Amino acid sequence: MASEPNSDTHPVARRRAHRSRRSSGDCACDTHAGRKAIGVDPEIKAANRHRLRRIEGQIRGLQKMVEDDRYCADIITQIASVQEALRGVARNLMRNHLHHCATKALRSGKKQETEAMYDELLELIYAHLR
Repeated sequence: MASEPNSDTHPVARRRAHRSRRSSGDCACDTHAGRKAIGVDPEIKAANRHRLRRIEGQIRGLQKMVEDDRYCADIITQIASVQEALRGVARNLMRNHLHHCATKALRSGKKQETEAMYDELLELIYAHLR
């Protein structure tokens, strides 16, 4: 069994500890008991739903390729295509998040809400730079 990372030195553990300390009211996207986006651009939502349905089809195609013992390089190429499509959805979500949730938090004038949003944005950026 792996030991739990030290929260004083391990960056992931520090972020988890920080998230657990944040109150549910720190995010501008919190509208009630569950975290929910305060503003979703209908065009972005429609585009994301369309992309995700297409990605779902690509995943089914990948499963068939594996079942049919297709050439490994061809499967890897298709995996890269799915990953890029998912990054496109993530970019759209980030655009919406910045436009609505982050903007509201950063303009709120509330230090705790602003700092929480800066931390959240940094976490998102660091997670997607890997």
